[in-house]
Amino acid sequence: SEYEVVAFAVESEFKKADLFCGLPLIDFQELSDKYPSTTHDVFVSVGYTDMNRVRERLYNLAKEQGYHLPNYISSKCNFLTQEPIGDNNFILEDNTIQPFVKIGSNNVLWSGNHIGHDVKIEDHCFITSQAVISGFTTIGHHSFLGVNCTLRDDIKIGPYSLIGAGASIMHSTNEADVYLAPKPFKMDKKSTDLKIS
Repeated sequence: SEYEVVAFAVESEFKKADLFCGLPLIDFQELSDKYPSTTHDVFVSVGYTDMNRVRERLYNLAKEQGYHLPNYISSKCNFLTQEPIGDNNFILEDNTIQPFVKIGSNNVLWSGNHIGHDVKIEDHCFITSQAVISGFTTIGHHSFLGVNCTLRDDIKIGPYSLIGAGASIMHSTNEADVYLAPKPFKMDKKSTDLKIS
């Protein structure tokens, strides 16, 4: 990245020290006084707590203070779309972003995902590792996609959906529902009958 990190900010109730990674750690409430938006940018690097609402709240606070929120896209990501992308996105290595993919703002794409052509990712989503999202699928805002989940093509994932690790989604989902991988089959030792464990 062409950016140099000069400080970290955290909300005052979570501040336990004055330094983090050898750099100043300040109260988020003092951000605009110490590092004004006219000379500094902000990147909100928060996880998926409360279905990404914490990251969304801090993102909105930074925007309200006039900050530019850059994207971080790893140089080892296959970023093939030429569609406009939102801001404050964190896209790690080994992601394949195919042509015509649209990405909103404030999303996290962890390592190694396949984002198929013409996919739309709305705002404030967290996609973990090795997810496969097939073409023409829409990921609703504030969704969480677990490790190794698979989404078929041309479906809509409702806002605030939680797709569990290893789940296969073959149809559109409802808002704020949880979708888990099926329980594995287990062979009964006394017979050849399959039983669900």
